[in-house]
Amino acid sequence: MVSNSTTDTRPAYIAGVACYGLWGFLPLYFHLLSRLGVSSLEMIAHRTLWSVLWAGGLVLLAKQGGQVAAVLRQPRTLAMLFLSTLAIFSNWTIYVMAVNAGHVIEASLGYYINPLMNMAAGALLFRERMSLEGKVAIGLATIGVAIQTIALGHLPLISLGLAFSFCVYAILRKQVKADAQTGLFIECAYLALPGLAYVWHLQTTGAGHFGAGAPVTLLLMIAGPATVVPLALFAWSARRLPLSAVGFLQFIAPTIQFLLGVALGEAFTPMRAISFVFIWLGVAAFAYGAWKRTRMMAAA
Repeated sequence: MVSNSTTDTRPAYIAGVACYGLWGFLPLYFHLLSRLGVSSLEMIAHRTLWSVLWAGGLVLLAKQGGQVAAVLRQPRTLAMLFLSTLAIFSNWTIYVMAVNAGHVIEASLGYYINPLMNMAAGALLFRERMSLEGKVAIGLATIGVAIQTIALGHLPLISLGLAFSFCVYAILRKQVKADAQTGLFIECAYLALPGLAYVWHLQTTGAGHFGAGAPVTLLLMIAGPATVVPLALFAWSARRLPLSAVGFLQFIAPTIQFLLGVALGEAFTPMRAISFVFIWLGVAAFAYGAWKRTRMMAAA
């Protein structure tokens, strides 16, 4: 008999909420750096550079040095992680540039539809069975994206780019035989060298902001934990929570981002509001389906 008491799962729920809360408020961090004159590309470069140190620390804490060494001897795994690195780098780049260009609401839409895109990809590529609730969720989300297209006057490319890049990342990582910490460290290692080269270029040409004052230097260094800590909290909580809980918690981040976008004064027309209503209905259908599957598994 498995215990699902509140006492057993409370730390996992706290970690999950903390993870998605940190992701949700991440736009404020990039906005603050932008106000200090840091460009999107410099932010991304420092994110790649400092993340490898924190990801390496996680590997040491998890005592996975042996697994890293084993992966380094597997060309196919290294190739898959290189591809997943390109996917997550694309996601980071789109997100940071979108936030700094004043498109936080459109970015939040991407993370609302990402789980639904993952579900569709699972059905198409891995022949995973899609429930009625899943089909309804995808249908509602499709309507929402169509209305958003009409409201914007063009496809919501930021939203679709974020959802697609993270979906590709999830598909690739699904096929990598390595723990989350090991895979993340190698991905960060791939990005660290070009990140260091770009930071070095900025610093030597006088365009860099590292060392230009304690506040901006500290903020740039925080890019490491800001990237790695939420991922570590997610990995820890996801192993200890039921699917329905994870399915619900993952929508905390885009909801916070959406509210931040509105608070920052981004345009939110009635047509865009209608599009989000359909997205939220799709999210509700998705969360209900996850909850129902968990109940059925518990009863089996």
